[in-house]
Amino acid sequence: MAPQPHIRLWEDITPLPKPLWEPTLPRVLVIGGGVSGLVTSWVLLDAGYPVTILASEYAIFTGSRRLTSQIAGALWEYPPAVCGAHTDPISLQSSKRWCMESYHCYSALAAFDSAATGVSMKTSIACFPHPIAEDPVQVAKVAEMTATDIQDFRRDNGALQNVGVNMDFPIHECYSHLAPVIDTDRAMAWLASLVKSKGATMLIGTISGDLIQQEKALLTRFSAAAIVNASGLGSRGLGTGSTCYPLRGALLRVRNDGTDFPKLTAALSISADSSEDNEIVFLVPRGEDTLLLGGLAQPNEASLDLTLDSPVIKRMRERCEKFLPVLKKAKLVEGYPLAQGLRPFRKGNVRVARQSRTVHNYGHGGSGWSLAFGCALDVKSLIGEVVGIEGERVMSKL
Repeated sequence: MAPQPHIRLWEDITPLPKPLWEPTLPRVLVIGGGVSGLVTSWVLLDAGYPVTILASEYAIFTGSRRLTSQIAGALWEYPPAVCGAHTDPISLQSSKRWCMESYHCYSALAAFDSAATGVSMKTSIACFPHPIAEDPVQVAKVAEMTATDIQDFRRDNGALQNVGVNMDFPIHECYSHLAPVIDTDRAMAWLASLVKSKGATMLIGTISGDLIQQEKALLTRFSAAAIVNASGLGSRGLGTGSTCYPLRGALLRVRNDGTDFPKLTAALSISADSSEDNEIVFLVPRGEDTLLLGGLAQPNEASLDLTLDSPVIKRMRERCEKFLPVLKKAKLVEGYPLAQGLRPFRKGNVRVARQSRTVHNYGHGGSGWSLAFGCALDVKSLIGEVVGIEGERVMSKL
């Protein structure tokens, strides 16, 4: 039996009748329309808060122009994840809790309606060029994962059988488990539709300048009692002491319909913490007929000027083909062969914290999808502190 989330999905997926909550709890302004902003809005709406979302744009579905949340590989991972280890131990511990809350929710969403939500459960195989026993970080991670209710966790190399991996590639050990894999275009459209159906007011606009200095004016303007800052990299321009910086990533998109090579249904990766140059192997099935090939993590690279002919992209494909030789036959997806974006990394890692009447929720790096629900639940608690005891009392009755 799949683990159950702390969020009850019969409440979450069915829009709440407005009279239940409109007269009681104060409005919350959520800044940001990515996965963190939408999931946080969902959780707040189901707690009884009216929500206004303000974003410069929402999910885009034309060409290669997409939000960071859409470009993401969106393979659920237990921290420290493929895109880089945490540098802050407190944030790492919180992220472990946040990711498990998200794991439970995604498992339930996949069972609820995978086609609609864009969430499916697939085998994820993490490979390592050295024995896990030689790496204290991985030893601790494996022990913790084994103690959770992650489904089908196995530590053996048997998972690589019949996948077609080049066993001459430096692979010494691996483990596998069922993990949520998110079709980001479909999931972002579903999330936006869901929060709108629950009564969220979705506005297009931007905020610049010190957020806290203009907090009172914003609360008055939007008739809100609290603000959630889920602006990602945009937090750098809000004067909140953000230490966010861009970590450029890129993924190639190839056909995975069984025509050019045997269809790959499992996700495969070699962790960045095993790579000296942060150029990793990252293969993730996306939707019905696309496979993502990656990846790379380039700190403080803010331009999106990579092309199929860029040396780093060519190396990325060659690395994936060496790891899984059948990919030499792979054909690029026409119209959208290369996805590139800027992950919002932060020196102190993820920031979920209260500042005045604002609750921050940004700096997720490459783990926005993995941590979304867990962070949102903590944000809800902090919003309860902002609105006071009366707000918390009303929430407890819902």
